[in-house]
Amino acid sequence: MSGSQVSEQRPLTSLPGYRRVLRVEPADGAVVAMLEDDLHRMAVRLRHDGSRVLAAEPLMDRVPWTVCPGAAEVLEKTFTGILLKDVTVRRDKQANCTHLHDLAVIGAAHALDSAPLEYQVFISDPRDADGGEERELEIRRDGRVVHRWTERAGRFVEPPSLAGLSPLTMRDWIAGLEGESREAARLLQWASLVAHGRKMTDEQRQASLGLRPSCFTMQPDRAPQARMAGGIHDFSAGGREPLEGLRDRFEAVFGS
Repeated sequence: MSGSQVSEQRPLTSLPGYRRVLRVEPADGAVVAMLEDDLHRMAVRLRHDGSRVLAAEPLMDRVPWTVCPGAAEVLEKTFTGILLKDVTVRRDKQANCTHLHDLAVIGAAHALDSAPLEYQVFISDPRDADGGEERELEIRRDGRVVHRWTERAGRFVEPPSLAGLSPLTMRDWIAGLEGESREAARLLQWASLVAHGRKMTDEQRQASLGLRPSCFTMQPDRAPQARMAGGIHDFSAGGREPLEGLRDRFEAVFGS
C-alpha cells in the first residue's frame, strides 16, 4: 500500500478515542460534503455548472466556539463564482473556518464523481508507553484502511517511511504520495491535530485561542470574544453514529 504499511493490530474501533466521519455526495449540479467528529458537525453544498461554483451553502450545526458561525459568510465569499479546480487548500484557509474550508475543497475535488465517498478516522486517546505517550491513528476510505500510523511522544514511529516526523513536519512526505493515498493522508494529518482538543481541559482550550491566527475564530480581533459553545461528543463510548441525521438537518435549512 502506498505510504503506509497497515499491520495486523487490534481494530481502533475497540479503543476509546477520537472519531471523525467525512462523507461526500455528488449529484447533478451540486455536491454535498458533511463532517462530524467529537467537536464539530458541519456540511457544505457547492452548487455548480460542471466547471464553476455557482453557490456555496455552509451549515454549522455544532461548533466549539461562539463566534464560529460568522465563518459561514466568509466561506460563501471565498468560493462562490470560482472554478471548481481553483477550490484548493491554499485559498484563504486561515480566514475561514478550516473545517468548512476542507469540506469545500474535498467536495470540489469529487463534485463530478459518479458515487458517494466516505472517510472514517479513528485516533486512540494517548496512553503511556515506553518513550512517551502513544497514539494510534487510522483512516479508512469506504471501509478500507488506507493509512495506519503510530505516534509516540509527538513523533511517528510507524510506518518506517514516516518515522521521526510529526503532524506538523510531514507536508513533504504527504506530497510524495499520489491519488487517494495523498488525500487520505492529508485528512488524517488534519484530524490528528484536532483530536488533541478532545482531552484538553476548558482552561487549555480557552488558552489555545491566542496561540496563532490559524482560523476564522482565532484571528486577533475575534479570539478575545470567543467562548466555548458545543460540548464534546464521545462517539467511541457508543450511542449514535457520526453524521446521523445531518443530511436531513441540512435539507431542512437549505432544501433538497
